[in-house]
Amino acid sequence: MSAHRKQLLQWTQQGHLNAESLPEALRLTRAEPSPSDWQQFIDKLMLWFGSICMVAGVVFFFAYNWQQMGRFAKFGLVEVCILATVALCWKLGLDRLSGKAALFASTILVGALLALVGQTYQTGADPWQLFAAWAAMIIPWVAIGRFGALLLFWVGLVNLSLFLYFQTFPRFLGLFGVLFGTETLLWIFFIFNTAILCLWEYAAQRQIAWLSERWPLRVMSLASGSLITILAVWAILDFREFGIAGPICYLVWLAVAYIVYRHKVKDLFVLAGGVLSVVIVVTVLLARGLFDHGADAGSFLIIGLMVIGLSAAGGMWLKSIAQENQS
Repeated sequence: MSAHRKQLLQWTQQGHLNAESLPEALRLTRAEPSPSDWQQFIDKLMLWFGSICMVAGVVFFFAYNWQQMGRFAKFGLVEVCILATVALCWKLGLDRLSGKAALFASTILVGALLALVGQTYQTGADPWQLFAAWAAMIIPWVAIGRFGALLLFWVGLVNLSLFLYFQTFPRFLGLFGVLFGTETLLWIFFIFNTAILCLWEYAAQRQIAWLSERWPLRVMSLASGSLITILAVWAILDFREFGIAGPICYLVWLAVAYIVYRHKVKDLFVLAGGVLSVVIVVTVLLARGLFDHGADAGSFLIIGLMVIGLSAAGGMWLKSIAQENQS
């Protein structure tokens, strides 16, 4: 359906199809979503909303009735919900989206159970330990589920546990006693998320079906690109403290992303993110140079023209790539 739509739009742009005839052509070729397509979309949307609301309802039920419920009732209710979602997943099967949604709900309830343990027994554990234990305990769920969204959720838990760990121990990294600051944190998150992205892309290229969905990979590329862009901007603003490692790594990241997503995978979303990153970094570099030499009102005009020019050039380049992919 999307291929027919792209072809008709391309013919319209090339003048082979009259613009007034485009709606009728879309209807005849069934290039627009049919009522059944909309029904399937709404069914999936309501399925995920229902799963999330169910889990949220369990959590808020505990929060509202915390004083009135005994500890055995609390643990029993959460464990029954976990067993129910796992049983539902087993009955529906992991090949169906409803089964995957049930499995996803059970992984969130595992976190609710761990939070309940911490609140009931006041173990004194730090917050990072909760999310680290949560990520460790749902590894079997991730392995069995073979679901990209669940793996992405696990990556988010690991990132959150690392962030909370470094907040708890702000002066030391692990057991090695290495002093670090915000820049080191950004490097750690960049290396971790980029490694996950590379492994995930490699698995996708190896034709592992459940890892071949593009939207989780685009989220990971967004995380990796955002972090290296922040590091490059930070190095430009304070070069003496952060040195040249950030800009060099940024250029390497851009080159690798261009080679992979322009010629190997051909993902326009990632290329568009790269264009936005280049606009940001070049603008910051220009602004730093202008303000270091005494900026005036004309400097803001130059910066604005630079943003407009880079954005227009990037848009034209992306449009040419999109047309090339359609042909």
